[in-house]
Amino acid sequence: MIPATVALDRLREGNARFAASIRSQESLATQTRRLELTAGQRPFAIILGCSDSRVPAELVFDQGLGDLFVIRVAGNIVASSQVGSVEFAASRYGTRLVVVLGHTQCGAILATLEELQQPTAGQSPNLRAIVDRLRPSVAGLLETELRHHPDALVRQAVRANIRASADHLRHGSPILERLCEEEGLVILGAEYSLETGLVDFFDGVSGG
Repeated sequence: MIPATVALDRLREGNARFAASIRSQESLATQTRRLELTAGQRPFAIILGCSDSRVPAELVFDQGLGDLFVIRVAGNIVASSQVGSVEFAASRYGTRLVVVLGHTQCGAILATLEELQQPTAGQSPNLRAIVDRLRPSVAGLLETELRHHPDALVRQAVRANIRASADHLRHGSPILERLCEEEGLVILGAEYSLETGLVDFFDGVSGG
């Protein structure tokens, strides 16, 4: 079992390589590695990330087959299926680090802010479900001066949503709560910058 602190260091080191356009040999999918994984998996981190095509977690963190247990959904929202997936990996594989990974210029956040300011008639109920998940974490920002500054509003909304998702995982599951309290599970929030390629672990980290 890899401790959360060690797993976080691995993610940070991998992201530094990615941002510098360096790829490690360990991240390459070799036949040997594929065959090793037929016996089972032991991912060292769980990533709950956005479905955005520009933020593939394995590439962003320069990791290979079997390293990360990745759950992707628009807006990195947390619903029952996402919570269950995190519970499954943390319990079954002993993974001790969970990262909620959002990113700058998130399309789901933009769409939610637009919908809150100018509702769309006849919106798909499935899309509405995503907006409704994002609404609580961002709606309050529209009551502040940020509503007059669109770029700053989106930046703050992205981070507010990441924090909300991380908090939901920390406090919305008895299984995850117990693992955090008794078995060293750590749940962090992080933001990937489309502009720089760097990940900022800003929520749940000491000093973050």
